[in-house]
This record gives sequence, structure tokens and C-alpha cells, in this order.
Amino acid sequence: MNILILQPKLEKGIVQLENELRNNPSVDIVIFPEGYLNENVGQACKLAESTNTIFIGGYRRLNESPKDRAIIINRKGEIVLDRIKYSPTSFILEESLRVGLILCDELVIQGVKSNDVAGIDLIVHPIGVGMFSKAQFDEWITAAAAIAIKNKTMIIGTSHADGSFGNTGVSIPITYCINKDGGIVFISENDVRARILNFKTKEYCFPMEIRELKSNEDYPMDKTRDH
Repeated sequence: MNILILQPKLEKGIVQLENELRNNPSVDIVIFPEGYLNENVGQACKLAESTNTIFIGGYRRLNESPKDRAIIINRKGEIVLDRIKYSPTSFILEESLRVGLILCDELVIQGVKSNDVAGIDLIVHPIGVGMFSKAQFDEWITAAAAIAIKNKTMIIGTSHADGSFGNTGVSIPITYCINKDGGIVFISENDVRARILNFKTKEYCFPMEIRELKSNEDYPMDKTRDH
């Protein structure tokens, strides 16, 4: 199973998601940041169905508070998980994977807030914007690794490529993947390229490089590490 991990720029639509799926038609799952879909959920459901892809990330209901919500859309375009930020963590079984989400600062505020944590395969951590300091970057990676180890699950996090917390003007884009034993698959700081991860082998590559090499679907995954 191949997972496309995006770090899109903030936008009103979902053009970047559409483009990435057009360029990477063989992926099974796409992960995107907190709030990325905005209120374009209906459009995203149609896109998931037409591309036969699972979407995992976040969207917003702008007239509500909290406005951010976690969402999983299956290959049929059906919403199979939808929960408000800061509510208890929930999990779904989708194609033999037990998956849940923690949204942005839920990572450090409440972690995995559930008594039903047996057999988790993947936790996705959609992040709104990048980190406002190197200290925060390190703190969140440490917290994510602790969650991975405690729950014996892989955790993948990703932020938007732009924007800043509280309009501070400071943003360190972040994406990471930590294995269930706490081992680092990759940690990316200030590198906003999308990545495709093979969930089984834990190897990954950069889609743009693959397209430049004109490789076929069975491309060799890059075994290097970012950090």
C-alpha cells in the first residue's frame, strides 16, 4: 500500500490535491494537513471516488468553534470518520488497517484520548502550519515518537508548506514518519516536497524525482533518510 504525504500551500480549493493525484495515480492513500480541505468536503468525496483513493486529513466548518475536524474518506467517496477537534480520538478499520487521527496540537494537549487502543496500525497527525521554533519542532517529534512507542503504531504527520501560527511570520514546515518502535523513517524540516511511502517496506521516494526518471509503477523506493 502506497501512501502519498502532502505538504500543500494553503488554498481555498483543492487544486494541489487534484494535481498530485493526477501525477501519482497509483497511490492508495493521501494524507494532507489539518484544515486543508476547508469546506470542500463534497468535492473531495467525488475526487476520492473518481481516483479510487483514501483521503486522510482535516477540514473546517468555518462557522463553528472549534472549526477544525478530522476526516477519513474511503475509496467509494464515503466519509467513514468525522470528528471535531479536541474530542476523544476515534479509530476506523479501513482495508485491514486500523487508523485514527490526532489533529495538530492535540498531539501535546491530549495525545491519543481513547481507551480503545489495541491493534492500531496507523495514526495520522495533520498539522495546520509549520512549527514556530526549532524547540517546538523537537518537542513535537519527541511527543510523536512517544505515542508511536506507547501504542505500538506508526505515526505520520504533515503540515502546510506555508502559513504561520498566530500570524507570527515564522513557520518551519514539518513532515515526519515514525515507526511503531520509535524508529525514524523520515523527519523533514523545511523541505516541502511530497513523499510516497510504502507502508509495508517503510521505504519512500519523492514523486517528482520518479516522474523525472520516467519510472514505472514498481519503482525502487529511496532508502535514504532526511534527518
